[in-house]
Amino acid sequence: MSYDRTTLVAAAHARGDQHYREMGHRLGLSRATAWRLWTGRTAPSAVTAAAVETAYGIPAGQLLTPAAA
Repeated sequence: MSYDRTTLVAAAHARGDQHYREMGHRLGLSRATAWRLWTGRTAPSAVTAAAVETAYGIPAGQLLTPAAA
C-alpha cells in the first residue's frame, strides 16, 4: 500500500488544522506519530485511518492506495 500525505494535509487545512500538532490533537495521536503522518514518513494504521475518516471524512481508500507493481 502507498500513502499520499497531501490528501490528509489538505483535509486538515480545510478543517483549520494548520500544523501537525493540531491534527494530532484532533486525531488523538502523539506528536511524533502526527509528524510522521504529516511529513509522509509513515502511513496511518487501521485505527488511525478510522480516526481520520471520523475527523476529516476521508475514507481509508483515499489515504491508502495499492502500490504500483
